[in-house]
Amino acid sequence: MKEYMELAYKEALKAYKRKEVPIGAVIVKEGKVITKSYNQKEKKHQVTKHAEIIAIEKASKKLKNWRLENCELYTTLEPCPMCLGAIIQSRIKTVYYVIPADNSHLDFFESKNTNFVKLNLDNKYIDLLQKFFQLKRK
Repeated sequence: MKEYMELAYKEALKAYKRKEVPIGAVIVKEGKVITKSYNQKEKKHQVTKHAEIIAIEKASKKLKNWRLENCELYTTLEPCPMCLGAIIQSRIKTVYYVIPADNSHLDFFESKNTNFVKLNLDNKYIDLLQKFFQLKRK
């Protein structure tokens, strides 16, 4: 688990370096990394270009199936409502995240098929996000 979250963190660093909100996502199936992604809203000028959505799109294309059953998603931040909808619709089995959202929607998006697991890892995940927004506010 930790190795996949580390890959998501590296994706978040890519976003940070490109002045995007530093969130990364990785999709894994049966122990194999299917895809990695990071936020690209600013670059693509599209509100839907969140790391999780991009990862779902890429995994669906690679697996030639919109159903991502038996896949796991690792993301640095608890998914937003838009991403939660896509995650549940794509039938991802488990979502692992490190940073809880200030305004969590997990209770609203309960699903019988998707489990959400908050991981307790070191502070570098939250530190990167805080650093990004501190620089934005200067």
